[in-house]
Amino acid sequence: MNGSRLVSQLTRRSGSNFYYAFLFLPRPRREALYAVYAFCRIVDDIVDHGTDPVKQRADLARWRGEVARCFEGGPVELPVARRLADAVQRYPIPRAALDAIIDGVEMDLDRVTYETFDALYPYCYRVAAAVGLCCIEIFGYSDLLARDYAVNLGVALQLTNIIRDVEVDARAGRVYLPQEDLRCFRVTPDDLRAARYSDAFVGLMAYQARRAREFYAAARRAFPPRDTRALVAAEIMGRIYFALLGELETRRFQVFGRRVGVPARRKLAIALRTWARSRLRIAA
Repeated sequence: MNGSRLVSQLTRRSGSNFYYAFLFLPRPRREALYAVYAFCRIVDDIVDHGTDPVKQRADLARWRGEVARCFEGGPVELPVARRLADAVQRYPIPRAALDAIIDGVEMDLDRVTYETFDALYPYCYRVAAAVGLCCIEIFGYSDLLARDYAVNLGVALQLTNIIRDVEVDARAGRVYLPQEDLRCFRVTPDDLRAARYSDAFVGLMAYQARRAREFYAAARRAFPPRDTRALVAAEIMGRIYFALLGELETRRFQVFGRRVGVPARRKLAIALRTWARSRLRIAA
């Protein structure tokens, strides 16, 4: 299978919310985003599905080398890396952001808990905001506020993921909810692993949702209106995840034993509506 088909199939097979955001992009930008997304999926899977920390670190180190060669012009070995090399030659994707993504997933090999949100924030920045900083360079923008928008939206998306995946993560030995928040609401990591649903758990998760909403609001405040057309894919992504957060709240965070999501038809409707609104805003 060639690299282009591989990266697009990785995105489609994942059922990712990103896929719906990419639908409205011109093909060259879409292919570049597929490459970045496939890179993110692969390095994340190294940590999530591996069992040997020595090999996992070696695989991540190999990808650091591939990223370096993408920018330095050396030969890359892996099919997805070849597509990533094409992307960084075509668009000003920051090498620091790609390196940060690898650093972020590697944190899962080193830490499984975070005492405060301030301690968690660098993780969210590396695994999510850094992705956003890659994406906006492919989308294109003229206002530097787009970078603040990308960072805040990335953190909001990651916090939404943390809420949705709290049970799965806890059973894998990772508790991303700040420990001080757990203590405040009298919920323990064992409660999360054992899927103990309670009023205390609902209160804890509602608190996390409010924090996520603060980052969505910060992203909205930073959104640069003159880049409405360029950033429509980011807006689609953000609105789909915001709908997911709303779904989690509506279900009172009944996330144990199930994976809460936004139905495909609703994702497509959000994508179409957001695209149409962006065109109307431009026309106005």
